[in-house]
Amino acid sequence: MGDFSVIDLFLQASLIVQLVMILLLMVSIISWIVIFERHFNLSRIKQANKEFEKEFWSGKDLNELYEGIDKISHDELVGSLRVFKHGFGEFLRLSEGQQITIEDLESVNRAIRVSLAREEESLMHHLPFLANVGSVSPYVGLFGTVWGIINSFQGLSDATQATINAVAPGISEALVATALGLFAAIPAVVAYNRFASDSDTQLQQSSVFGEELASILYRQTVKAKL
Repeated sequence: MGDFSVIDLFLQASLIVQLVMILLLMVSIISWIVIFERHFNLSRIKQANKEFEKEFWSGKDLNELYEGIDKISHDELVGSLRVFKHGFGEFLRLSEGQQITIEDLESVNRAIRVSLAREEESLMHHLPFLANVGSVSPYVGLFGTVWGIINSFQGLSDATQATINAVAPGISEALVATALGLFAAIPAVVAYNRFASDSDTQLQQSSVFGEELASILYRQTVKAKL
């Protein structure tokens, strides 16, 4: 039995198996693109949260802090920065020309909740794709393998003698489909679990910051009424 490279196995495979291999290879490439995009995006959010909350708790005037954030582009408005801009921005809007009441703070809380919902949507972007790749790819690869093995044994009907040399190439090309399915699925599953955990952590951090911001604004409102 001669040596077979992956390319040789692909070229000798049936059309259905070739389509399965191409599909899995494309899915794997897209998965890695998503993995790198999510990695850099989460790293950016972590760094932005760390720098902003350090500045926020340094005692800097909130109005001055808001003016600086208001100049930030929409793409850079992530995590706690997003929560602060929407929450404190709503607080400033309500306090224009009048004394804000404790009842008005519910509108601030709604703005904070909306910003958290948008943050969650941003953090979970593309993660369902990784979950689907991780769960479906092995079955797609298995389908290609089963189809290839069926074709290999059907080819034996025309052979005068059934030997391992006769079926080995067909079985090898079929098993490549399973290998590609696992190659696509394993990184996707690992990445999904990691990014889902990191996203939950970042969202929880932004949620806690939102509660702290609401508490600070509440104390300011009560103090202004005294």
